[in-house]
Amino acid sequence: MPLVPTIKLNNGVEIPQLGFGVFQVPDAETTEAVTSALEAGYRSIDTAAAYGNERGVGEAIKASGLPRDELFVTTKLWNSAQGYDSTLRAFDESMAQLGLEQLDLYLIHWPVPKADKFVETWKAFEKLHADGRIRAIGVSNFQPTHLRRLLDEGLTVPAVNQIELHPALQQATLRAFHTEHGIATEAWSPLAQGEVLDAPEITKIAAKHGKSPAQVVLRWHLQLGNVVIPKSVTPKRIRENIDVFDFELDGDDLNAIVGLERGHRTGPDPDTFNAGA
Repeated sequence: MPLVPTIKLNNGVEIPQLGFGVFQVPDAETTEAVTSALEAGYRSIDTAAAYGNERGVGEAIKASGLPRDELFVTTKLWNSAQGYDSTLRAFDESMAQLGLEQLDLYLIHWPVPKADKFVETWKAFEKLHADGRIRAIGVSNFQPTHLRRLLDEGLTVPAVNQIELHPALQQATLRAFHTEHGIATEAWSPLAQGEVLDAPEITKIAAKHGKSPAQVVLRWHLQLGNVVIPKSVTPKRIRENIDVFDFELDGDDLNAIVGLERGHRTGPDPDTFNAGA
C-alpha cells in the first residue's frame, strides 16, 4: 500500500495529501466505493451533506474496522443551512448520518454571496471547533474577497479552502493568497472531470513516465503542494489514482502543464452561485 504523505494545517492537524472524494456517487454505491478506497490505502474521505451519501461513507468506515484515528473524514455544510443556529443543527445531522462522534474537517460548501450568512456561519464553526467536535475548520469555493471578510472580522483563519483546481484552471492568484495566509489548498475536480486527460501535453508526459494521464495530473497537484481528492467508483481506477508516489515530474513537465491554463471552470462560479440560498 502506498504511504500517502500528510500536510500540516495551520492549527497543527495533519491531513493526508491525497484523499478519496464521493461527489455524485449514489448513496447505495458509496459504501462499496469507499470500502475499495480504504482497501487501496486511502485514509482521507471527502463527502458533503449535499451529496446525500454521508450514511454510505459512515457505513464503510464502520465496516472497515480501521482505528478511527487512522482516518480523516471531511464533510460540508450545504448553502440552505447557513446561519448560526441552523449550522449547529446541520452539523448534528451530518454526524448522525456519518455515525461519528468527532469530525476531522468541516467546510462551508459555498460562500453564497446572495445570502451573506457565511460570517455568522463561520462563528458557529468556531464554536464547534472550540467544543472539540471538529479537529479543523475550513471553507470551500471561497474567493479572496470572501476570505478577507473572515480575516477582517478577526475570526479564525480557515485551515483549508477546497476549490475547483486542475490544469485548465490553475488558480494561481488564489493559491498565492492561501500561501500568504497559511491556508491549505485542496483541489476538487482535480482532473477537470477528465477534460484535460486528452491534452497532448499530458499524454506526452504520461508516455514519458510510463503512467496514465490521470496519474500525471494527480502528481502535478501533489508537487504543487495541493491536497487532492480524486473520485472514482471503479476499483482499478481507485487503485491507479493512489499509485502516484513512485515518480516525479521534472521542470519541463511542469512548464508544459502551466501552458494548459485557460480559466476553464467545470463547475459554478463562486461569485454568482446562490443555489439553496
